[in-house]
Amino acid sequence: MTDQPDLPDLAARPLGGSVIAANDEFFAEKENLIKPEPPTFRPHTFTPKGQEYDGWETRRRRGEPGSDWVIVRLGAPGLIRTVVVDTAYFVGNYPESCTVEATAVEGYPAAEDLDEHTWVELVPRSPLQGNTANTFQVSDSQRFTHVRLTIHPDGGVARLRVLGEPLPDPRELVDMPLDLVALVNGGRTTACSDSFFSPPNNMLQPGESKFMSDGWETARRRGEGNDWAVLRLAGAAVPKVAELSTLHYKGNPPHSITLSGSEDGVTWTPLLEQTEVRPDTRHRFRLTGNTPVTHVRLDIHPDGGVARFRLWGKLTEDAGTGLALSWFNLLPAEHAVAVLTGDCGLTEAAATEVVAARPVTELPEELALILR
Repeated sequence: MTDQPDLPDLAARPLGGSVIAANDEFFAEKENLIKPEPPTFRPHTFTPKGQEYDGWETRRRRGEPGSDWVIVRLGAPGLIRTVVVDTAYFVGNYPESCTVEATAVEGYPAAEDLDEHTWVELVPRSPLQGNTANTFQVSDSQRFTHVRLTIHPDGGVARLRVLGEPLPDPRELVDMPLDLVALVNGGRTTACSDSFFSPPNNMLQPGESKFMSDGWETARRRGEGNDWAVLRLAGAAVPKVAELSTLHYKGNPPHSITLSGSEDGVTWTPLLEQTEVRPDTRHRFRLTGNTPVTHVRLDIHPDGGVARFRLWGKLTEDAGTGLALSWFNLLPAEHAVAVLTGDCGLTEAAATEVVAARPVTELPEELALILR
């Protein structure tokens, strides 16, 4: 068995992350920072601006005061646990140090509008090593929507990884059908039998799989048994429909699958009996059972690859309330006030008073009303 402690990259392009602004990208484009694949280096690939690097690289400041910066909108807002500033292949041109900050805002503001919001320091100014995945642990437990990487004074960074726990906005999920295992909704793999070729969290990404390694694929099983993955739902729910895609898996899909549900991750109840699946096909299955579950176990027989897995249903009322409470209590104060004055119509003074009383065990009445 393989535990799955790896957290998703909240900034990754496949989850919807976007690099929305940078003060300079003379040598290499800012969008490279959030590419999901590892950085590469192709020697002697010169453009009119010099050697082409797979990352973000600014020009030399030549004594000009200041630092360079880039802003990333997280594809999955949430709790940031680890930041990785990867300087792979930047050896003579990496920054001396970096700072990482984060903020949380309503809606989809333009980059220039973020200046008026409060930025929280997640990583104080810290030295960087070249050609290294520089890793920084984050202790702040608030929910953020954007991060800003500042490099001192200039140079190149191959990738920025923002690892954490997605915490979706309940206004987008409560009292409506949703994909209960989607990474962006808070679903996650907690354990699996094998992830030799690619990890099971891949099958919980948005959109269609792009190629074989963009899904979950196990090694060829030579003994008895079968492979499996345990998935934690966004919250307690009664799953109604499962979708499983074997897109791109033409010679290596599972022969068949089974699906079980659990309220505690220990005792399992069948949701879908063993059912054959086809290569390179999107399947849709109606599920049995009317009891809320918090986890599902997907068994593939005997092994193989799954491109995408979706599980449709509605959160229970208690699960929706629990999600909303977690979200509201973990919003930075400025963002929580904006929610209460915007959607809920409170005055700024009243909203500030409610926010100051957090953590709360019951949702403010005005917020509970808009979630019904």
